[in-house]
Amino acid sequence: MPEISRRALGALVGGGAVGAVAGTATGAEAVPAERPFRARPGAGSGGRPNVLVILGDDLGWADLSSYGAPHIRTPHLDRLARQGVRFTDAYSGSSTCSPTRFSLYTGRYPGRTKGGLAEPIADRSQGLDPHHPTLASLLKKAGYATALIGKWHCGWLPDYSPTKSGWDEFFGNHGGVLEYFSKLGQLGDHDLYEGDAEYKDLRYYTTVLTERAVEYVGRDHDRPWLLNLNFTTPHWPWLAEGDEETGAEIAAKIRAATSQAEVSKALNHYDGGSVAKYTQMVESLDAAVGEVLAALRRSGQEENTVVLFASDNGGERWSYLWPLSGQKFSLQEGGIRVPAILRWPARIDGHQVSHEPNFSPDWTATLLELAGARPDPAYPLDGTSLAGYLLRGERLPERDLFWRVRGNRALRRGDWKYYRDDKGTDHLYNLAADSREQADLAPDEPELLNGLRTSWEKTAAGLLPYPG
Repeated sequence: MPEISRRALGALVGGGAVGAVAGTATGAEAVPAERPFRARPGAGSGGRPNVLVILGDDLGWADLSSYGAPHIRTPHLDRLARQGVRFTDAYSGSSTCSPTRFSLYTGRYPGRTKGGLAEPIADRSQGLDPHHPTLASLLKKAGYATALIGKWHCGWLPDYSPTKSGWDEFFGNHGGVLEYFSKLGQLGDHDLYEGDAEYKDLRYYTTVLTERAVEYVGRDHDRPWLLNLNFTTPHWPWLAEGDEETGAEIAAKIRAATSQAEVSKALNHYDGGSVAKYTQMVESLDAAVGEVLAALRRSGQEENTVVLFASDNGGERWSYLWPLSGQKFSLQEGGIRVPAILRWPARIDGHQVSHEPNFSPDWTATLLELAGARPDPAYPLDGTSLAGYLLRGERLPERDLFWRVRGNRALRRGDWKYYRDDKGTDHLYNLAADSREQADLAPDEPELLNGLRTSWEKTAAGLLPYPG
């Protein structure tokens, strides 16, 4: 991306965030402001790194104070950003939960696999094929210990589970949503498991997951490890620590439900929530991440652990998304642009910001390369590794970021974005000048629009068709 475009983009969507990252959000003493990313070639390493991938759930692009939220305080994630690289143009692999997880776990477009066509998975009929290589199975093959704690959302037992797809350990929920105290999930039944066995714990789910993650990173590991830590926070229902009474009301509705629709209505919690409650949930997520990172520091593994924090898709309802348009389920920027922070003290300097566009499959390719693992040639990745850019200062190749969901299509190339809305109308935006997607340049740039549309259609032709 040309330097002038980076400056323009930073001024439009990152200005408030830079001040937060520079220390004003936490009240701490002044620290160096963000600077444009620059690799540190030749930096040493203590061997293959541990890999900690932390996902928020439905966390919007600007929901962190380091990304501009004026009313949400996230000191721990802001500190993580100061210690590493904050990405302004990071995207999820899709605009809903399970397709993005498919893209992150496999490094491929969700439409490469049958289970990835569900947007999102809502019953037991589909899931991630256990024979398909994953980030976990490939790192396990390379000698890593692997664990997934939290939300899986790539299929239910008996056919699908993290332990069937490369993770040595699993503690969490199989579905896309649950009531935070009872652990009743979207199928109306109990959805908290340790391995393949049900596990009972009626405490607030974020607290339970945090304890498990703290225990895992604090172990005396005899080999490098991968931990996927997938919080359900701040996904609805809108419950925070101390909201047991409201949680019990939702759980009672689930138990009394006579249809899947009634279960979904109870969990959607359309009659609950507020900006204040959502703020409380995001801040609890931040505190949980802070506890896990503190445990990592106490363990002595912080220096050589790659930490990636991101969201599984854009925010919704109570999320703060300014200046982006759209939200979850849409391929407008608000539905797919997400916060993303990377830290690896042994190899990458802190106080940095990058405007390079990237999306979930890129992180799969990147983490595999950083860990010294190889993709399976029978399942070629759709992501591009950022390792050369991050470690050696190499320029990323010009490439397209591609998205396909029912009713929407999108493709980003450099500063340009092609977008088709649910009415079938094609749009063209220059995101460097117009991150809000309001100035439609399709009538002014017909050749460019046609070229991007042709590229989208070429990629889409290689994916599985939607059923029906």
